[in-house]
Amino acid sequence: MISSETHGAIQAVWRIESARLIARLARMVGDVGLAEELAQDALVTALEKWPETGVPDNPGAWLMTAAKNQAVDLLRRGKRLEHKHQELGREMEVRQELAAPDLEAAIDDDIGDDLLRLVFVSCHPVLSTEARVALTLRLLGGLTTEEIARAFLVPEPTIAQRIVRAKRTLAEKGVPFEVPRGEERAARLSSVLQVIYLVFNEGYSATAGEDWMRPDLCEDALRLGRILSGLLPEEPEVHGLVALMELQASRSGARTGPSGEPVLLLDQDRARWDRLLIGRGLAALERALKLGEKPGPYTLQAAIAACHARASTPGETDWARIAGLYQELLQVAPSPVVELNRAVAVSMAAGPAAGLELVDALVSEPSLRNYYLLPSVRGDLIAKLGRLEEARAEIERAASLTRNERERQLLLERAAALRSA
Repeated sequence: MISSETHGAIQAVWRIESARLIARLARMVGDVGLAEELAQDALVTALEKWPETGVPDNPGAWLMTAAKNQAVDLLRRGKRLEHKHQELGREMEVRQELAAPDLEAAIDDDIGDDLLRLVFVSCHPVLSTEARVALTLRLLGGLTTEEIARAFLVPEPTIAQRIVRAKRTLAEKGVPFEVPRGEERAARLSSVLQVIYLVFNEGYSATAGEDWMRPDLCEDALRLGRILSGLLPEEPEVHGLVALMELQASRSGARTGPSGEPVLLLDQDRARWDRLLIGRGLAALERALKLGEKPGPYTLQAAIAACHARASTPGETDWARIAGLYQELLQVAPSPVVELNRAVAVSMAAGPAAGLELVDALVSEPSLRNYYLLPSVRGDLIAKLGRLEEARAEIERAASLTRNERERQLLLERAAALRSA
């Protein structure tokens, strides 16, 4: 029986090493799904042997050797892999690569290129957004199907099906295990960044369920972003995304109260903001601004977050600057949600009436019809103008639209306070 200490060590090793392992194996066999199978087989071998022998000094190399040996054995026996590689039309090519005399040297190559290939394959546009998220967390985040399902409040079989279908689609479409170039690379990088930020956002403000935040997802997204910034050091928007996540994550400790209740930005104890993460975020923002001729959407959002991070009190916040940055963001990434955020900044800089004028222009926007933050913001602005009964109705409507229990409770408490007033 595996001791809890050994089991914990194996889990930690897997979370750290699995992406590198799968990336190297995928380069060798040309099939992401098969690479994951081989990596999982190596993990099973570790679970059998490490409780007796102890965790090796270089567990990643141990797992790679075990997986490589299994790959070679399978090819030599002509089982399992034969069918897969007949479908891919690469069996002879793979046999030659695995049998090549310089295989050991190839395994010791810099892992950076392989990881980058795996990032682009996992986030390939041929997959649905949900499939990209699930596959990325599985292959690059090292999460189990159960962990992904729990994080997104989706049944485990649903996540399992998404992952299986994603790997099947990649094989059927013949998606190459390579980093795209030129315009295709720019388009694909946008998909990669979108997936990472979707993961972060779900952790930062959970869409549904009883918890307002899921810190583990934030940490996974941050880790993926940091890896990507190391692999693509000259891409300004990669650093912009990392800066945005670092700065937002710096507030995590102050965003919930003792019982897990939400604490809004202006009510947070800024002494609890993580100064280390703020420093890292500001440094990443500086890199993004130096690399890019014109700030992209993630860099602009990071600049907005930096305005909050630099203000030691809510009253010191440069709301006029934030409103201007949202205006710039609308030019590069037009969105009703961005316009709503700009309205909040305008209300803080120029008064609630100015903000309400912008919000009222969004009421008929179809994409915001069921977006709870629209009536929530409108209710707050109306309340500041003294129209309390109308504000209460708006905030109650916001409560009816959110699927997050913590958010709903917060909104209902605000509505009750307006009723009392």
